[in-house]
Amino acid sequence: RAVAGASDIVVICVSDSPDVEAVLFGTDGVAEGARSGALVVDCSTISPAASRDFGARLAEQGVAMVDAPVSGGSEGAQKGTLTIMVGGDEVDVARARPVLEAMGSSITHMGPLGAGQATKAVNQVVLCGTYLGVAEGLVLAMRNGLDPEQVVAALGGGAAASWVLENRSGRMIADEYPLGFKVSLHLKDVVIALAMARESGVAMPVAAMAAQIENGLVAQGYGDDDVSALARAIRTWSGL
Repeated sequence: RAVAGASDIVVICVSDSPDVEAVLFGTDGVAEGARSGALVVDCSTISPAASRDFGARLAEQGVAMVDAPVSGGSEGAQKGTLTIMVGGDEVDVARARPVLEAMGSSITHMGPLGAGQATKAVNQVVLCGTYLGVAEGLVLAMRNGLDPEQVVAALGGGAAASWVLENRSGRMIADEYPLGFKVSLHLKDVVIALAMARESGVAMPVAAMAAQIENGLVAQGYGDDDVSALARAIRTWSGL
């Protein structure tokens, strides 16, 4: 409340929709302190519908909002090179841009409020296939006597190159998954995407399978591991 009252732009980044709602509308929340004309920039990953709802509630007291979920991992956050997908009115996005440029190197206005979250859902769906593909490929390599690090080097210059191959293959090879982005949080994001798919009639078998694997990892106590721990399941099923 105090910070909001002293700020023209308030940036929040928390884990899920209930957390965003608590920060915005809970006791001593942003809504209690924000002045008319203030701007909220929400970098959390939540559902597009929740973003639209929160934006409408803030608008009732003259506070604008943009949704600006980020991608790029802990590495991107530390280097200020995050990819940021933004939803909101053009005027509000332009006002938020200098703040976003301090955090990210790629900032794209995707459309009205909620469009940033919809784009982030697409991002998380693509990552499902990438993480699983890299995990399966590396386990296949190891089970067939190949040097996995040499495989990564060979693939990195071709069509199989990806952020996951470059930045997370080492964890999969070592079978160690220090926190970068929690399995439980990626699962939350995939569930949002699957709900969007149901509503729009889209088939997403790979994302659904990834969600089931991540559900199993969470049930086994691995929810706080990095999402590259998807490889843990592939290794286990393959006898590694």
